[in-house]
Amino acid sequence: MKMRSSQFMREKKFPFWIDHKIHIENNLPPVHGHDFIELVFVTHGTATHVFEGEEYGLYAGDAFIINPGEVHTYKLHQGKELGIINCLFLSPLIDDIWLRELGVSESMDYFYIHPFLHKKERFHHCLNLRGKCAADIHIQFETMLREYEQKKTGYATVIRLQLVQVLIELSRIYGEVGTSTRHLEVKHMERRQLVQRIWGYLERHYDQKLTLDVLSDLFNISSRHLNRVFKAESGQTIIEAIHQIRIKRAKVLLAETSEKIIYIALEVGYEDPAFFTRLFSRQVGCSPGKYRERTRQGLIESKLKALENV
Repeated sequence: MKMRSSQFMREKKFPFWIDHKIHIENNLPPVHGHDFIELVFVTHGTATHVFEGEEYGLYAGDAFIINPGEVHTYKLHQGKELGIINCLFLSPLIDDIWLRELGVSESMDYFYIHPFLHKKERFHHCLNLRGKCAADIHIQFETMLREYEQKKTGYATVIRLQLVQVLIELSRIYGEVGTSTRHLEVKHMERRQLVQRIWGYLERHYDQKLTLDVLSDLFNISSRHLNRVFKAESGQTIIEAIHQIRIKRAKVLLAETSEKIIYIALEVGYEDPAFFTRLFSRQVGCSPGKYRERTRQGLIESKLKALENV
């Protein structure tokens, strides 16, 4: 099942939605993905989080982020319930130029690094907030929820500020808890974190005009050094990474929607559909149209096979 941002977010200029849900056995969501970012805080209860086919325990005070395209749901023990605050938004909600002006663009590791780690690393290092720390974060989520429900004058600006505050607080905790990179030498760790931060930015903004000059200015590093460090850590250049992310997203859109290829090209950041088609064909081994055809044919065959086995 695929959830769309349009199901929740009514204002294009303010792509945000928040709600407090209590899940019991008969109202659990199906296994689903979505095209928005989901920030979750567990208010009470226990459950199992099924994320990308793996299962992880969930407890009151846990906080985690689900990226667009990732698939998850919850499992409950009989008679138990799970309370969560769901905060849904699109990446343009948090403008990076605005963050840089506030001086906090490099204080968002929980937003730009953690969600792009390997899934097991992410959820074995899920933020398990407890005591006063959990209570403080809970209050901030509730404050956003109240602002969203009441919609007083300036509520959109207030929510943006509150969301950034929450993400900075979670980033601080994330930094204190440490990750599997802590055993690395400081220089290596700093380089790896820089590349993870850049990769996270590319994943969030793949549909925008991205250049080395823009990125070097944003991350306060020369474009030459930026590309060298990125290639040393990831094995590819910035431009190659951008193309990889965009083509990956295009494959999802080709498989799951009936949008024309020209619109898909624009949606993933290519103004020239002919260039997109050439690049896609070179990387995937077939044209976008042929990929859509093969994917749908494979889906039909798998459904027929499943029916035969019933």
